[in-house]
Order: sequence, then C-alpha cells, then structure tokens
Amino acid sequence: MGTHVALLRAVNVGGTGKLPMATLVKMCAELGFERARTYIASGNAVFSSRLRERKIKALLEERLADYAGKPVGVLVRSAEEMAAALAANPFRSVPSHRTVTIFLDEAPPAGALGEVRGKRSELLALGTREIYVAYPDGIADSKLVIPCAATGTARNMNTVAKLAAIAAAT
Repeated sequence: MGTHVALLRAVNVGGTGKLPMATLVKMCAELGFERARTYIASGNAVFSSRLRERKIKALLEERLADYAGKPVGVLVRSAEEMAAALAANPFRSVPSHRTVTIFLDEAPPAGALGEVRGKRSELLALGTREIYVAYPDGIADSKLVIPCAATGTARNMNTVAKLAAIAAAT
C-alpha cells in the first residue's frame, strides 16, 4: 500500500470552490483510501491506497464533480514524488513562502519557459512534472502567466515541505 498526496485545484481560494476538509476526508474514506487526513483548508489530502495514481485521480475527480457540480482538478503524487519535488527546489535562497511548486499531470514541455508572459523579477525552472517559481519581490503584484501551468496547481514550499513530512509519516 502506498501513500499518496492529492492536491485539488481552486478549492477554498478567493471564496470559490468551497469544500470543508472534513468532507474531503469523508470522500477519501468512501473511496477506500485509508488514513486520510488533510492539511490546511486549500485542498490537500494525504492517504494510503493500493490504487495507482491515474485511478486515484479519476475517482477523486468524479466524486468532487458530483459534490461541486463542476469539474475539480486533482493532481496526485506519491510520498516519494512529493519528497523529490521538495528536494528539487532550485530556489532555496528565496524564502519558502515566496517560492511555489506548480504541480502538473505531465512533464512540462521543453519550451514552456519561452511561453511565459509578464515576467519581472520572478525566477522559473522546470522540474520532472513541476514548474518552480520564485517571487523575490512577492507574489501579490506578479503579472506572471505560465500557459502550460493552466491545469496545474501551486503550493508554496512551506506547504510542500509539510505535505512531504505528513506523507512520509503516514
């Protein structure tokens, strides 16, 4: 049985996509995922399952669509992949609350960084199935647009570190 991290897109952010984390834990249990728990109210779940990533993703997306009445994207990583994403952060010199990992379903295309618009002081790097972005001047005023990240979901490095630790202990 493997440990997995599910990262939901656009949940409890800016007043949209309201989903109580207790409801998410209940959904995970109903789907047969074991030892489900959440971390902060932005759509992060850690659980154990014998199922593969694609099946977990499909089951959660179907259940969440039934609940929300609209599609809710889910990105899934194993405990090992979450730890690897944390370790691969190329921007350790930038404060962790100003650095994000954008999780993607697939590897970012080789030319992905050439399509970026609105770049100012931001730093970007491609990962395995991630894009790392550091915002040295802060995230709030950024105008950065990363087209290939449109279906991904971002977590700051504090959250990535905590999810990696929870997954390692599950």
